[in-house]
Amino acid sequence: MQKYISILRGINVGGKRKILMKDLKVLYQNLGFEHVETYIQSGNVIFNSSLDKNKISTQIEKAIFEKYNFEVPVIIRTKEELINIRSSNPFIESESKKQEIINSLHLTFLEEIPTIQNIEKAKEIESKTDDKFEIVGNTIFVFCEGKYHTSKLTNNFFEKKLKTKATTRNWKTIEKLTELMISDKL
Repeated sequence: MQKYISILRGINVGGKRKILMKDLKVLYQNLGFEHVETYIQSGNVIFNSSLDKNKISTQIEKAIFEKYNFEVPVIIRTKEELINIRSSNPFIESESKKQEIINSLHLTFLEEIPTIQNIEKAKEIESKTDDKFEIVGNTIFVFCEGKYHTSKLTNNFFEKKLKTKATTRNWKTIEKLTELMISDKL
């Protein structure tokens, strides 16, 4: 069994595409996943499965569509991938520096690794914003000078430029999700 986290995009935002976490947990259990736990209302689900992660995301997306009649992109990461992501943020120079800038840090999960051509298209925005980003594989580390909701570096921007599904979490959520993944409680 492998420990996974699924990160759902665009649920429970502004009263739209509502899914209660207790219902989401039951949906995952009905799919045969074990040790299912959710974290906050934005659709972060930790679980165990023996299936391949690509099959898992398709299975979850299909089950959500069948139950709720709307599409929700689902991005999957393993425990090891999330631990590696947490330790490789290029904007964190030290633990003390992290505490100073933690509210400016975000992580965008990509479904696929973008092509070099598409990365170059995304990088064209750098001269038009004070916000910064680094694409590492299928992950984007984002640093926002101001509030994330006012940034040009949105899920829609990255999806359009990189031609892949994306969803973003703030760094405090990434820290908590990694702690939960490492924990033996789940």
